[in-house]
Amino acid sequence: MNLTLFDQFASPSLLGIPLIIISMLFPTLLLPSPNIRWITNRTTTLQLWIIKLITKQLMLPLNKPGHKWALTLSSLLMFLLLTNLLGLLPYTFTPTTQLSMNLALAFPLWFSTVLTGLRNQPSISLGHILPEGTPTPLIPALILIETISLTIRPLALGVRLTANLTAGHLLIQLISTATIALLYTIPSISIITYSILLLLTILELAVAMIQAYVFILLLSLYLQENI
Repeated sequence: MNLTLFDQFASPSLLGIPLIIISMLFPTLLLPSPNIRWITNRTTTLQLWIIKLITKQLMLPLNKPGHKWALTLSSLLMFLLLTNLLGLLPYTFTPTTQLSMNLALAFPLWFSTVLTGLRNQPSISLGHILPEGTPTPLIPALILIETISLTIRPLALGVRLTANLTAGHLLIQLISTATIALLYTIPSISIITYSILLLLTILELAVAMIQAYVFILLLSLYLQENI
């Protein structure tokens, strides 16, 4: 039973070749392609309006130097958003349920924000480790605690995204399995579980969008601390 539940999180392969790269590149097909015309069609106009709105919201808490990260953060948000939503389709694979991939996205970006702070304002960046007015006996312990809290940020980013998406996929599979199993034995209960499944699917759509936004929002906050 456990193998059946967690098989959906195994990376697909064809003739021994992993297909996770294809599943990661597929969301880019849904993005608008460059065109010499200002207006192409309504779908492209809607997509560009959504991207502009998201970029504006992400750049609000950032100072002007942080606006250089607009393209990186907006592109990553669209990638995570489309990947999470496409993963809710039947018989699809969600790359963002892999902790290794989420850490590969979180760690370099977090490390880039730290390096940015150390380059632009080293005194202020190092000052976060030891707040002003700390009693002398608490200095070693506080430095250790603040250093650990700083270094686990990328781990928290990756684990949060992985855990929320994995839990949602498992719940959907469990309830859908129960709905099919009860369909011929207790139809009335099966209808109730089917209604719960529909509500859970709507909830997972919201979770997929919220988790992508939270991932980028926390990165932007880390960036704001270092600029």
